[in-house]
Amino acid sequence: MGLTFASTKKSAFSDLFNIDIAENQYLIALAGNPNTGKSTVFNYLTGLNQHTGNWPGKTVVNARGKFKHQNEEYILIDVPGTYSLFATSEEEVVARDFICFGNPDAVIVVCDATCMERNLNLVFQIMELTDNLILVVNLMDEAKKKNITINKLGIEMELGIPVILTSAKTGQGMEELKAMISKVVNKEYEYQKKEIVYNANIEERIKYIIEKLKGKLKQTNLRWWALRILDGDHKFFSSMKRFLTREEFEIIDEIRNELFNINQESLREQINETSFQAAENLKTKHIKEGKDKFARDKKIDNIVTSKIFGIPLMLLLLLGVFFITIKGANYPSQLLAEVLFGFEKVLTKLFIFINAPDWLHGLLVLGLYRTLAWVVSVMLPPMAIFFPLFTLLEDLGYLPRVAYNLDHLFKKACAHGKQCLSMCMGFGCNAAGIIGTRIIESPQEKMIAILTNNFVPCNGRFPTLIAISTVFFAYISYGKYNSFTPALIVTGLIILGVIMTLVVSFLLSKTILKGIPSAFTLELPPYRKPKIGRVIYTSILDRTIFVLSRAAIVAIPAGIIIWTISNIYINGESLLQLCAKYLTPFANLLSFDGIILLAFILSLPANEILLPIILMAYLSTGNMVEYESIDSLRTILINNGWTYHTAINLLLFSLFHWPCSTTLLTIKKETGSWKWTFAGFIIPSLIGIIVCMVTTFIYHLF
Repeated sequence: MGLTFASTKKSAFSDLFNIDIAENQYLIALAGNPNTGKSTVFNYLTGLNQHTGNWPGKTVVNARGKFKHQNEEYILIDVPGTYSLFATSEEEVVARDFICFGNPDAVIVVCDATCMERNLNLVFQIMELTDNLILVVNLMDEAKKKNITINKLGIEMELGIPVILTSAKTGQGMEELKAMISKVVNKEYEYQKKEIVYNANIEERIKYIIEKLKGKLKQTNLRWWALRILDGDHKFFSSMKRFLTREEFEIIDEIRNELFNINQESLREQINETSFQAAENLKTKHIKEGKDKFARDKKIDNIVTSKIFGIPLMLLLLLGVFFITIKGANYPSQLLAEVLFGFEKVLTKLFIFINAPDWLHGLLVLGLYRTLAWVVSVMLPPMAIFFPLFTLLEDLGYLPRVAYNLDHLFKKACAHGKQCLSMCMGFGCNAAGIIGTRIIESPQEKMIAILTNNFVPCNGRFPTLIAISTVFFAYISYGKYNSFTPALIVTGLIILGVIMTLVVSFLLSKTILKGIPSAFTLELPPYRKPKIGRVIYTSILDRTIFVLSRAAIVAIPAGIIIWTISNIYINGESLLQLCAKYLTPFANLLSFDGIILLAFILSLPANEILLPIILMAYLSTGNMVEYESIDSLRTILINNGWTYHTAINLLLFSLFHWPCSTTLLTIKKETGSWKWTFAGFIIPSLIGIIVCMVTTFIYHLF
């Protein structure tokens, strides 16, 4: 191996990367670009013997697993996807550090067979680092569909490393991969690696640095270290301080100072240019592409990502998704409510039968169960429709095109292009969107993305947006609704949220978070036929059930608390009504009553319970109303003074108000600062208050 840092595996791995490994086990690193099927390779090899955790000192998640082959046991580490060892984001830093300093017994680099040329840059960099490398050319089934032929033996001869052609999702080539891993770790494969030869200027400097390093570093691959000193990656030198001894680092630092007058940016460009040329040459010799390669994808992308049709098509798809969601959710929601509230009558009879006191029946049945029934009946049907449709677009490969279409808008807003990716994640969950900002390397731009992620509605706010839009803007006559109008309104609210994201990002970048927007590479994966099983699993189990269970966990204690304060009376008024009365003067400035504002405050744990709280408070008995139909919801709201203006402002404030408690805690975890957590709370809240005050002023003006 090229890098060694300890006398035994266990002490080195435990100390540096918190990986426990026995002397009879082998450590394998799994690397590769994003969207190469690396995770599928990991899942195939490890099966159920896997778990996740954080890298020491980092919030970046890693996947670890075990597998056996011919009585040998392997620990497989799936490092975050990276395009290069010139790391920028936090994920890329931990990937690079483990590959460079983790001393794995072998490194597997996974490439996409449909675009190998783009993946080879990482392969060349790791080839310079270690002798124990296996190149896995994955997605061969996709390559076959696109009439791409890969000369495996030719690439092996060209690079001097083992090459395995695989399709991990079907198992093609995976047993061959296991056998090759065993050969590599047992030193049974004879490597004949071909080094990339750079121009004379670089080669001369490499030779000079190697002479300086000889005998002074424990590392044996001095050519790789010479290249890293030449390219001058500052973040890499920061990592060196963690993994090298003080004496070793001082030697490298001394050489760096000797080369201070070298244009390192120019040298890095020359190194990259040579690598790209080598990749082009390999492709020309050993990869044959049919005339129709990417013809379908290019034709689709010419429309989907075009400046003229890209954004309008995106909006039409979004409108279609919400139309289907709203149209399809009404009847299932009503049916589910009938079942759940019908069971409430059974529970009531049971409490009467056991002669339970009224307060216990009220607390558990009218408070806890009825709140839970409301959350499930209102949330489950639209989520069970929306999430599969959203996952379908994701599986098709369309969502990266959405990010591509929005990239130029974020650049104009002086924000990082990757912010559009974390923003898209926010539609599922704002907390997940904030975690997704880890892909942004600039601390200032990452903070902008964190503070603005709440401007796109998460799945917890969609039920409220859909329900209120349907109640007030789809009504034609009793029992008849037009599903297109609320779909249009929800789509418009999302557009407004994106616009506000851009505006606030621009203002932050020009004030408290000044900086120059960074460039990044956005990879557009090929269009793929959706896997129905994956769509169902991801949308129903990973998203719908997860969100619903989270809402239920919050709704259960909330239902108990709200029922309790609704049934504690002081001078003839419930505690809930007294709190609402105290908030009424300020609430009126937003065209709300005190109950609506109190409901927003009480729904801090989860946005999903906003409407149930409002309805409970409106009932004189302090019990939550049974959900019979959209008409019953409309009747209750209108009887309590709601107008179209109330509905509009509630929609706007639902879009622009403080994040839920989970999101706020995630902000604290990601930033490590209560100051920025408070900023994440106050910025959207002030905007929501101002917007509602402005609409109220305009309403009264006309």
